[in-house]
Amino acid sequence: MPDFEHSIIPVSPIKAGLACCCPKCGKGKLYKGWLNFSDQCSECGLDYIVFEKGDGPAVFIILIMGFIVVGFALVVEVKYQPALWLHALLWGPTITVGSILMLRPVKGLMIAIQYVYKAREGRLEE
Repeated sequence: MPDFEHSIIPVSPIKAGLACCCPKCGKGKLYKGWLNFSDQCSECGLDYIVFEKGDGPAVFIILIMGFIVVGFALVVEVKYQPALWLHALLWGPTITVGSILMLRPVKGLMIAIQYVYKAREGRLEE
């Protein structure tokens, strides 16, 4: 697979991933829609099909958003003691919108990390 052969990393994987850019050149778009990945980079031709694009990032987002929202909910509960319906009104949309907004950059970050570490499915040794 020539797409994984590279000697230097010209682009920071964190910068490229969070910006949803190509992890190889940093210029091409990673997505062709909101969450639909392109087949390849329009600039350098890196094949995105070889990367695992599953639900792994969603697990991280659930944990991060859960930690943040539960922390804020506890602070609000202790300080103001609002009704339960107000908690649902506050934290339901917050966790939903926050998760949706985080999904695209976190998926991009996971693709960039896979590129940098040459991760491929079913490979146990070099």
